Amino acid sequence: MGQKISVRELAAATPGARDRVIDLLRVASLGTVVLGHWLMAAVTVDDEGRAAVGNLLAVEPELQLLTWVLQIMPVFFFVGGFSHALSYRSLTRRVGGPAYALFLRARLQRLLRPTMLFVAVWGAGALALQLSGHGGALADVAARLVAQPLWFIGIYLAMVACTPPLLRLHERYGWAAFAALVAAAAAVDVLRFAAGVPYVEFLNFGFVWLAVHQLGFLRADGRLRLSAPWALAAAGLAGAVALVALGPYPLSMVGMPGERISNMAPPTAALLCHGMWLIGAVELLRGPTTRLVARPRVWRTVIAANGVAMTAFLWHLTAMLGVYGAMLALHVPLPEPAGAAWWLQVPLRLAAAAALTALLVAVFRKAEQPAAPAAPAASVAASVAAPAARRGTGPAAALGVTLTLFGVLGLSMVGFGGLLDGRSAVLVAVRVTAPVTVVMCAAGWLLVERAGRSTAAKAA
Repeated sequence: MGQKISVRELAAATPGARDRVIDLLRVASLGTVVLGHWLMAAVTVDDEGRAAVGNLLAVEPELQLLTWVLQIMPVFFFVGGFSHALSYRSLTRRVGGPAYALFLRARLQRLLRPTMLFVAVWGAGALALQLSGHGGALADVAARLVAQPLWFIGIYLAMVACTPPLLRLHERYGWAAFAALVAAAAAVDVLRFAAGVPYVEFLNFGFVWLAVHQLGFLRADGRLRLSAPWALAAAGLAGAVALVALGPYPLSMVGMPGERISNMAPPTAALLCHGMWLIGAVELLRGPTTRLVARPRVWRTVIAANGVAMTAFLWHLTAMLGVYGAMLALHVPLPEPAGAAWWLQVPLRLAAAAALTALLVAVFRKAEQPAAPAAPAASVAASVAAPAARRGTGPAAALGVTLTLFGVLGLSMVGFGGLLDGRSAVLVAVRVTAPVTVVMCAAGWLLVERAGRSTAAKAA
């Protein structure tokens, strides 16, 4: 086993050509999502002592405007597009041609391993509670809520799977490929709202997020310079304002309980415009951000955070609900949400949630550690044997990522509650249960792992 490399050593070994801003944006976007989730949670207790989890933005609708800043997930998918383009190009150069299964496995290892551990732990815990009869209303709500952020994992899987074909389109058409995805997203909304075509809205899970992802390709090729960020920010902000003011789109850029139309699920053209203006804004700040992340202490913090970012994201709602559970058990008063006493309590709740998240990260972080890099000799052998390595593994890898994608999305909808009760949710037009989604996740992950290992074995 190799010796563990410290954060300071990793920082010192950072290549001068590395785009550190991308690493900062990755951490900042996930951190903003975590903070937003912690702030939006509004737990109340009625006169009979029953706890309920509400949404601060529903209590104070005026605060929904904050989602135009705090809904920063488009930036994460933009960063993903940048990283996926560089990774795929580097891998294809190394093996002498396309290597789809190797790319999938390499990109999904650090994503799926902590995710599958999270699913296993929560699935086992929820099942144990149900079998023992020690559940209860709050535990059931918690088992449903903690799975909701998994939608992001599912969409990100789709981004990874679509990288090779969409990267080829980008290399051939450039900005036109992005424009085509924007036009497709707008057409879907027209068919949805003007023509009432059923189920067509689900296509925007692809068109909206893939358009944002495509901007990452443009960033990787240096095509988001000069006036492009200004144009993106101005067009995106103007479009979002016009669509919300004049169309059927809600103000909030995150999902709200009980709303008839959501900008998030499925995504809308308004959310795409929101993503465009956010990406334009962060690109306009590239200069000062570059200077910030060049500071040794800042860069070491970014490296450390990147090493545990996915684990922290997966467990942050568990930590938040754990804090509220402890407060209820200790009979700590829960003020009325959005009141003065509630806001005074926010810093303490955030500090407690951060501490508990750090503890959970310390327990589960090993699943996120990257695999040991291949030896130079193995890399040379892979280049020589690439054609044989690529045969027969692509379809299995594609099937694996598809199963995992739908499994994770389904689990984000149905949650871990009622594992033995047949509780279900509608995924697009298909009804799924929690056990089925867990099996799909596990089977898909194993297929991706097996396909990648088979490719590596043939190349060695």
